Amino acid sequence: MKTLQIGGIMAASAVSLGCMRMDEFDMRDEARVDAIMDAALGNGINYFDHADIYGGGRSETLFGTYLARHPGIRDRIYIQTKCAIHDGQYDFSKEHILSSVEGSLRRLRVDYVDVLLLHRPDTLMEPEEVAEAFDTLHSSGKVRHFGVSNHNPMQMELLKTAVKHPLIINQLQFSATEAGMVTSGMNANMKNGDSVMHDGSVLEYSRIKNITIQAWSPFQHGFFKGTFIDNEDFPELNAVLAEIGEKYGLSKTGVAAAWILRHPAGMQVIAGTMNPNRLGEICKAADVTLTRAEWYRIYCAAGHCLP
Repeated sequence: MKTLQIGGIMAASAVSLGCMRMDEFDMRDEARVDAIMDAALGNGINYFDHADIYGGGRSETLFGTYLARHPGIRDRIYIQTKCAIHDGQYDFSKEHILSSVEGSLRRLRVDYVDVLLLHRPDTLMEPEEVAEAFDTLHSSGKVRHFGVSNHNPMQMELLKTAVKHPLIINQLQFSATEAGMVTSGMNANMKNGDSVMHDGSVLEYSRIKNITIQAWSPFQHGFFKGTFIDNEDFPELNAVLAEIGEKYGLSKTGVAAAWILRHPAGMQVIAGTMNPNRLGEICKAADVTLTRAEWYRIYCAAGHCLP
């Protein structure tokens, strides 16, 4: 699988395994955990995405038991986790960040994580507190790099008034149907619905600042409304995905992933499936580069208009 440079620092697989749904597995069902991990590693994935809240910590625990059973794996992969959501609130306090990381390390059974992301913006944050937490985690060797999730540019700039460690990642929702990062830019100077900007030009900001965008829910429409793949509400999109897939030997899911990877921003696809076969279909997308015409055909078939 081709790699991309996360923040210009880490050579990571273009597709990452998102482990949110790993908590679906029974704690004793080692075979299912092994199957999805074997599929991930066998297809060239070296980057694994977690969060302290996924399954109430069960996803990290299951991943940790896998690492304990396969002690040679840790040095071959990157592990990312997220913190800041708990008990119906967002919390960027130093105390919570530090305690969250300690919990993740314990469940993952590792000494450090490669990347820590702040999961959702906390409007009550004090940048100085975040900076103190990051400094403590970095100096102790428990976190190597830092980033954010679901942040706009000015929220990152506010963090950077105190945080001196580079913010190398921003994890954002992005798919053929949820493409606000590009629709607002392509409708600049227009008075239509697609011209409304909801993210403060986060795509362009990320490219300028060398921040890698990780695309979450790459096959979902709306906010967890379900996949658009084989969805009767998206007949034109599925027809185009199927046609292009036939050309490249990809499934419709694979073409939808290739659409994200075609963007020159160098985004990473977070694949959340726990189905080994489907994961393999997604990984094949990393070896395909769609043409400009194909990219725009998919964009328009997803319901977006070019002014």
